[in-house]
Amino acid sequence: MPEPLKDSDKRVYALIRNRLIHGLGTPTLAEINDLTGRSSPRSAVLALERLEAAGYIKRNGRNIRLTVPSMEDNASISTVNVPLVGSIAAGMPILAEENLEATIPVSTALARPGFKYFLLRVRGTSMNRAEVGGIKIEDGSIVLVRQQDSAENGEIVVALINDEATVKIFERKNSMVILRPKSSDLHMPIVLTKNCFIQGVAVGVLPADLHEQYGS
Repeated sequence: MPEPLKDSDKRVYALIRNRLIHGLGTPTLAEINDLTGRSSPRSAVLALERLEAAGYIKRNGRNIRLTVPSMEDNASISTVNVPLVGSIAAGMPILAEENLEATIPVSTALARPGFKYFLLRVRGTSMNRAEVGGIKIEDGSIVLVRQQDSAENGEIVVALINDEATVKIFERKNSMVILRPKSSDLHMPIVLTKNCFIQGVAVGVLPADLHEQYGS
């Protein structure tokens, strides 16, 4: 069994895993440093060495493969087509045909069987310090959302408020629902007592390569 990882190495592993299961290239040292807040290329190399020593990856030059048994053969990973939702039209259900931009194949390791999912492009910077699976939610990020109409405190949700979708951290206090941002900029929480409809919980953020591939 692989050894336990510290938090920063968990984020690096999640980044590598998310890219490989989508058939994308391994992250660069600069991308790893951007994720961990370091600047030296050596810091990124050391993170990869720790992951390899702990039994999570195997390196061969610039190539990396996952060594967890269920992930060894990336070609065998099954996918499911998940709809990408664009701008939400007023009065339209979030998955109305008018809102759909594309469908994106997502690994069933992320979009687990037994649930329904959609993808939503995030607009703005109100969640740019929040992470899902070790990847930050930036302006333009594509977030994988598991459809459900309820959430636990602390979960990142997609909520529909007056026909507009927003991504925030969910908190319920007595009869109030508080939708909190997590941002490097000044954003105020949204406090509601009604007209807040949970559409789902964020369970992943797709790699930046896909943000560019599917436009912004």
